[in-house]
Amino acid sequence: MPGSALAPSSRHSLSPRRDRRRHLPAVLAGVVVLGMAASAWRPHDLTTWLLETVWVLVGLPLVLLTWRRFPLTNLLCCLLAAHALVLAAGGHWTYAQVPLGDWVRDGLGLDRNPYDRFGHLMQGFVPAVLVREVLSRTSPLRGSRWLAPLTVCACLAFSALFELFEWAAAVIGGHAADDFLATQGDVWDTQWDMFCALIGAVVSVLVLSRLHDRQLGALPAADVRPSSASSA
Repeated sequence: MPGSALAPSSRHSLSPRRDRRRHLPAVLAGVVVLGMAASAWRPHDLTTWLLETVWVLVGLPLVLLTWRRFPLTNLLCCLLAAHALVLAAGGHWTYAQVPLGDWVRDGLGLDRNPYDRFGHLMQGFVPAVLVREVLSRTSPLRGSRWLAPLTVCACLAFSALFELFEWAAAVIGGHAADDFLATQGDVWDTQWDMFCALIGAVVSVLVLSRLHDRQLGALPAADVRPSSASSA
């Protein structure tokens, strides 16, 4: 039959794509390791580098150690890798002196390097998918109307916690913490940072939720709890 003759070839044609998707997390992990190695080579200040990249230094081993029990969606893997590279660049040059940000500042006639603002947008954009994935897979919130607002609130809370972390670094380190804070003379820098994280989280939830849901649905059933709608 024609249908039976086509079935094996169609499965065969899909297998390379599935292989690429399966190997994507390992490739991304390798890219992050290389990016961190390059970032650690003669950074502007070693202490600042450690403070900026500690999230990657802790997060990457944690993801690798828990992968068999809690594999992540490819969307989240891509976002985490991108965020890790953003942190690596900020740690190497400091957020106030990243060359790409200087180029944007000069090209647009800005009064400050905008890389810090971009970093805080990412601080909301990427954790939104992380929080959404954890809540969807470990709680009955998947499919609930509360999932989106709780995700955004969690990201804003994390941003506020990070600002407290920066404040503590400033109190302990004094002027030595200036590179880490990257306020660039803006007295409202803390508020702008939290606002950028909030905007990033809202945009992430609005733009990526459907794609994220499809990838969550493709995970093995054992890795995802039933949604609140299906369990009702």
